[in-house]
Amino acid sequence: MRNTEKLEGGPVNVLAVIPARYASSRLPGKPLVELCGKPMIQHVWERVRLASSLSRVIVATDDERVCRAIKECGGEVMMTSDDPRCGTDRVAEVAAGAVGRNMDVFVNVQGDEPLIEPAAIDAVVKLLQNVPSAQVGTLAVAITDPAQIMNPHVVKVVCDPEGYALYFSRAPIPWVRDEADESEEEPTYARHLKHVGLYAFRRKALLEFPTLPRGDLENLEKLEQLRWLENGYKVFVEETEHDSFSVDVPEDVTRAEQLLLEPPEEESHEAGESYEPSDSAHSDENR
Repeated sequence: MRNTEKLEGGPVNVLAVIPARYASSRLPGKPLVELCGKPMIQHVWERVRLASSLSRVIVATDDERVCRAIKECGGEVMMTSDDPRCGTDRVAEVAAGAVGRNMDVFVNVQGDEPLIEPAAIDAVVKLLQNVPSAQVGTLAVAITDPAQIMNPHVVKVVCDPEGYALYFSRAPIPWVRDEADESEEEPTYARHLKHVGLYAFRRKALLEFPTLPRGDLENLEKLEQLRWLENGYKVFVEETEHDSFSVDVPEDVTRAEQLLLEPPEEESHEAGESYEPSDSAHSDENR
């Protein structure tokens, strides 16, 4: 966790924030669910600390039980209010406080991804370093399993030629209207991208997020990232090889433990090899 990179000509301080809400509707007490002898939030914290681009890592929670668990493993934690309606709101609360005043970039890491790849965190931070005009950056991975295209729990993203997001959706986008015709020399082909729910924000944009109104699209799709688009912000998307796996329902716990017990060389997913998802990009903060 030693960051010596520079952003726009000067030193950059990068804070990773892990929002952790205890009252998940689909898996109550989710941050403290035990995986291989440790609470899940500890697994996430330990993985995030391996990223070389970070200056600091902090867990943001509204629950004393989660706070105690992080302190017991030596981590840093900030108690936040009960008001945040999504993870980005909680990260923005950290950015507005004393902890965030000297930080340039904030990374929002989902608190229910115990297998988060440190290299993915470094990639999303590097994205903002390489694209000075981007205020928000995120990642996507190519979908190779056709079943995921139709799965509403897999959030898809389409981008413009410069790499900025045009839309995020649970629907299969882009939709191929014309089926392949035998008379065609080449079949109709569309490339689909799965959104990986990992974000990097510049501080100014992040502080503005809680003030932005929720639009119809965010309310319909239940995807907080649409708030940026509906309010005129540009979100830069970089393709990565690092897929994500989130623990959303009780059935995911067993799978997460299996993945955690795999040897390191098998744990890292290569490009095109996807986790079977429960929900790939969260909205209501890990629900």
